[in-house]
Amino acid sequence: MTTFYSEFSKVLLSVDCIIFGFDAGQLRVLIGKRQLDPGRGEWSLYGGFVGHDESVDDAASRTLFELTGLRNLYMRQVGAFGNIDRDPGERVVSIAYYALINVKDYDDKLRKEHDVEWVNIKDLPPMYSDHRDMIRKARRLMQQKIKTEPISFRLLPEYFTLTQLQRLYEAVSGEPVDKRNFRKRIKEMEFIEKTDLIDKTGSKRGAFLYKFNKAVYNEDPIFKL
Repeated sequence: MTTFYSEFSKVLLSVDCIIFGFDAGQLRVLIGKRQLDPGRGEWSLYGGFVGHDESVDDAASRTLFELTGLRNLYMRQVGAFGNIDRDPGERVVSIAYYALINVKDYDDKLRKEHDVEWVNIKDLPPMYSDHRDMIRKARRLMQQKIKTEPISFRLLPEYFTLTQLQRLYEAVSGEPVDKRNFRKRIKEMEFIEKTDLIDKTGSKRGAFLYKFNKAVYNEDPIFKL
C-alpha cells in the first residue's frame, strides 16, 4: 500500500438509493427502518458503502439489485450530500441516485425480506439524516426529466390507459393536468401507440389501452408536455 495522501484525513463514501414507484394513482418511494447504528430504527433510504473495487455507479447498481432483484433499471445520479454533521457516526459523503420501477415487477418477498415499504411521497415520515432532502431533490429532477424524456413508461405496466398516464404526470408534478390538452398532446406523440385492447376494470364501456413504442421514440426523441 502506498503512503500517498497520508497527511489527509480519510472520508467514507456511500450511496443512497431513492426508488420511485407508481401505484393506485400515487407516486411512492421505497423506505425502511434503519438496521444499524447510528440511527437504528429511524426511517431511511436503502444504501451502502462504496467498495474499494467498484465505482459509485457500480455500487448504486449493486445496491439496487440487492434490494429489488431487478437489473437494467432506469437510474440517475441525484448528487452528493456531504454536510459535515450529516452522519453522527463518521465523516460520510453520500452520492444519491434515484431509480424508477414498475411496482408490479417488484417481488413482494424481497420487500418483506428487506423490511421496506412503499410510502406515498405526500406522507413521508421524519427520516434519518438528510434522506428527505435527497428524496425532494430527486423528485425535482424527475419533474424536469419527465418533460423531455419518456421516463413515465418505467413506472407503468406495458399496457396502460390515458387516465393512468395522466394520473402519473399529476403524481410526479404534484399539480392537476388539463385533461383535454393532455390527451391532445399525447395523441400527437407517435411513440405512444393505441392498441385494440380495452381495459374494462373502471367501467363497462372500458378504455383503450396504449403502449410505448420504443423503436419510434428512438427515431424521433421529442417528448415535451
